[in-house]
Amino acid sequence: METRHKPKKEWYRVRSIDPISIVSPYIMKNRIGSQNLLTDRIPTARVDKFIKAKQEEGMKNLSFMHVFVAAYIRAVSQRPALNRFIRGQKLYSRRDIELAITIKKEMSLESPDTVIKIMFSPTDTLQDVYEKMNKAIEGYRAEQDSGLDKLAKVISFIPGLLLRGTIGFLRFLDYFGLLPRFLTRFSPFHASIYITSMGSLGIPPVYHHLYDFGTVPIFCAFGAKQREFKVNADGSVFKYQYVDLTFSLDERIADGYYFASALKLLRGIMRNPDQLMAPPETVNYDIP
Repeated sequence: METRHKPKKEWYRVRSIDPISIVSPYIMKNRIGSQNLLTDRIPTARVDKFIKAKQEEGMKNLSFMHVFVAAYIRAVSQRPALNRFIRGQKLYSRRDIELAITIKKEMSLESPDTVIKIMFSPTDTLQDVYEKMNKAIEGYRAEQDSGLDKLAKVISFIPGLLLRGTIGFLRFLDYFGLLPRFLTRFSPFHASIYITSMGSLGIPPVYHHLYDFGTVPIFCAFGAKQREFKVNADGSVFKYQYVDLTFSLDERIADGYYFASALKLLRGIMRNPDQLMAPPETVNYDIP
């Protein structure tokens, strides 16, 4: 007789934490009241050369976004607490890395924004990220509406008072982790990280707030590439190219030392992006 195994959930409870981490979500009850804001600057000279070389090798529309997402996934493979989230005052960790990203069908004022969701594995390489992101974006632009657009359209038909009650019921289900997967699969509020680019708009990155609904613990934005001239110690002048990043972080998922370590790791990967062409030598998983 064949034995059927129940499929594992995409997340699991983390219990191996200190008492302060257990108590904190009951004191800081929501993400808005728990968020820390951080900014950083990533030099892009090496990344730009790497991107140009890979474009010549066949990855024609490889961009900074692809490399950054791949670098972030690599950082999560070594610092798995980045993939945690708080739900119902309890700490959980995801098995995979779920990215939410805002895109436009066309670069015009009239074109509406939508959010696409892409699932990654901690072992994914830049090639994997490149293919998965391109497939998701091209698929959305080829269709009339994304899954999120269709879901939002259905919900928008509910009359105002009933809609308020419906959202309240969804919040109740979400608190206990009972929202069906077909909803969280499209929801921009349920992801490992939400990334948005201001680069195509030519403006600096915003500090985007976190959402109290859902599970997103980290919001990252980056701006347009900038250039400035700096002076070396010997008096020579050089051109410095960089991209500014902003992060909004739910401090309840990890401490400041852990976030600092993860950010240093991310910087190092962006300085040497060639390592992203191969899977990580080891993957660290969160301890339940």
